[in-house]
Parts: sequence; C-alpha cells; structure tokens
Amino acid sequence: MSDEDDQATGEGGGNTQSAIDDIFDDAPGGMNLNEISAAEGAEAKRGNEYEIGEPMASDVTAIYDIPVQISAVLGRSTMQVSQLLKLGRGAVVELDRKVGEAIDIYVNNRLVARGEVVVVEDKLGVTMTEIVKSDRA
Repeated sequence: MSDEDDQATGEGGGNTQSAIDDIFDDAPGGMNLNEISAAEGAEAKRGNEYEIGEPMASDVTAIYDIPVQISAVLGRSTMQVSQLLKLGRGAVVELDRKVGEAIDIYVNNRLVARGEVVVVEDKLGVTMTEIVKSDRA
C-alpha cells in the first residue's frame, strides 16, 4: 500500500472517496461523485479529450460550490428540563468524553472522521486523525 493509499484511508481504514460520496448523496441534484465522474467521463469519451480513469481537475469542479455543514462534537450530556433551567452563567455541564479523547466530526450530520482540538493562532480548530468508514453499502 502506498503513502497516498494510507492517507486516503486514514488511520481507521475507512475510504475517503466513500466518505465524500456519502456526504454528497444528500446534495442538491442528488448526484454523487461517481455519477458526476461517469457523466463527465462519457462526455469526454465522446470528445476523446482524455482517457477514462485519468484524473482531471474538472472531475471535481462540479462539487466545489456545494455548501456542507461541518460540526465537531466535543461530547454529549443528558439532563432533565428542570436541571437545564437551573443552569446559569458559569455553570459546568459534564460531558461524556474524557480529556484527550478524540472528538467526532460530522459533515451534513453524518459521522465522517474523528480528530483532536488544536489552537490555531487565537482560534480553536480540529485536526482529523481518523477517517470513519461508512456503514452504507
């Protein structure tokens, strides 16, 4: 397996292409990356512009402007409404994660990766440490 294959699958052994396809399944128009590539490949085959299977920058340009929502979940907590109403400024809510434990990264409400919180200049960020393999067929 090459270094590029290792980077594509991440530490979790998931497939990045599959994760990206899953994200865009819910995108407007309903086309996933394979369908976009197939449509562009058929068009290119007619014009003999390039060989099928050759990577082309135009293969992914169709998805550049699709908005996605990214969420990094530090942890979760469950409480009764009465407890929630008692919370005030400075209250601490205990989460179900331990310090240093990986956080979940969701794209369009679908778990796609796990990562760690980092500080970039004076802002918080997330670095992905593991791509999560999709459970969809």
